[in-house]
Amino acid sequence: MNKILAIVKKELFRFLTDKKLMLTTVLLPGLMIYGIYSFMGDGMANMLGTDEDYKPIVAVYNLPEDLNTRFKLLYMEQTDVSNLSLDKAKEEIAAQTLDLVVYFPEDFSKKIEEKSGLPEIEIYYNSVNNESAKIYQFVANTLTTYEDSLANAFTMNSKGETYDLASDEDMSAMIYSMMLPMLLLMFVYSGCISVAPESIAGEKERGTIATLLVTPMKRSDLALGKVISLSVVALMSGVSSFLGTMLSLPKLMGSEIEGMSAAVYSMMDYFLLFLIVISAVLLLTAVISIISAWTSSVKEASTAVSPLMIVVMLIGVSSMMLTGERMSTLFYLIPVYNLVLCMNGIFSFSYELSQIFVALGMNLVVTAILVVILTKMFNSEKIMFSK
Repeated sequence: MNKILAIVKKELFRFLTDKKLMLTTVLLPGLMIYGIYSFMGDGMANMLGTDEDYKPIVAVYNLPEDLNTRFKLLYMEQTDVSNLSLDKAKEEIAAQTLDLVVYFPEDFSKKIEEKSGLPEIEIYYNSVNNESAKIYQFVANTLTTYEDSLANAFTMNSKGETYDLASDEDMSAMIYSMMLPMLLLMFVYSGCISVAPESIAGEKERGTIATLLVTPMKRSDLALGKVISLSVVALMSGVSSFLGTMLSLPKLMGSEIEGMSAAVYSMMDYFLLFLIVISAVLLLTAVISIISAWTSSVKEASTAVSPLMIVVMLIGVSSMMLTGERMSTLFYLIPVYNLVLCMNGIFSFSYELSQIFVALGMNLVVTAILVVILTKMFNSEKIMFSK
């Protein structure tokens, strides 16, 4: 154990004392993600939002008397159309100097009363203009309600109550369970790939690996010390990225979903998530360490792990296809994929502790097997001193 700790201390000292590496590996990912996602959220809010004090300018032709009251309730300003032709009004819509044109046929009320045909209402708007698109929806909904009132057979959701019973917890769980497993898996992988090739392939390239191999320690201790130390640094990078994402996602999605918050999850949920992340870091670090040990330079190692990134991305994207239904425990025996299942279950409040422990146990077993394989590679002179 002392020899393993010595390797861990050596690796951590090298990473933690390298200010440039700490900045690019641990601090920058979280800060950049928070900044980019927050900027995107603000940009989307500005692009899709409307000025609350702005009154849309609307041109209404031949407005029936029984619709006059309904239109006055809409927050808009009706312009004088006595000297404005329909074609000219449409040109102003295209030029965004007018927000909406509503054209009723002159015999609209007569056809409604006599039930002689279906009079057509023409509504012109500009979808690029947010105010135009918004007032179009209001007017279209008003006319739909008016059309329903003509039959007056029944009403629906007319008491003014809140009929959408989805809670803030449900909304947060839906978004987080779809996006965060994929993002978190990618963050963990990015943290692993940023440190593992440099620590193993880099030492082979510099020739310093030979010094470690001739020291009086078991190669298994060296392999385990490498995996643990690299996992600690990768975990720091993953946690930084995760915090940046959790803090910025409400701003990113705020323009579409209100009430979204990470506070809906309990300390138990976060503890289980932390255990899952640790197992993910250990597993991915062991895999990347084996690939790095097989190569002879950092550049070659970075190229060799690229296909693995595609696999991890595809597995991460599968979280968007999960519906929150509980999967068979057998699926939790599949390494990497079980990480997505566990994270999706935690974020959607649909997990079972037994299945999470099965996934954790399986990942630790696979990691142990990979450490044994890495030990065998360290014992091979042909592999460790290949050029």
